Amino acid sequence: VHLVESGGGLVQPGGSLRLSCAGSGFTFSSLAMSWYRQSPGNERELIATVSGGGSMTNYADSVKGRFTVPRDNVKSAIYLQMDRLQSEDTAVYFCSVVTLSGTRYWGQGTQVTVSS
Repeated sequence: VHLVESGGGLVQPGGSLRLSCAGSGFTFSSLAMSWYRQSPGNERELIATVSGGGSMTNYADSVKGRFTVPRDNVKSAIYLQMDRLQSEDTAVYFCSVVTLSGTRYWGQGTQVTVSS
């Protein structure tokens, strides 16, 4: 299983950013996938989950209404569309999947910094 995030960077408050996570080594469309984030001194936080087919999503209250998690099973990718970004969104963002064996895998993470 291999997960690779991309798309992080520096963005101004109120701006938007789109992260990507490409997955391989598993039957991509069959598994739910999640986005987490971790800022310095804080625990890793679950912020969004998308079902294998992409029709069901869940969001943490902290991002609900501002973030969405599209999924493209043809490309074996999920995305994190982040709008109206705030300084509190500054963190390293990770995608994650739990396989049928119960093993959780993580990508390497991508840094998002929201600052003027």
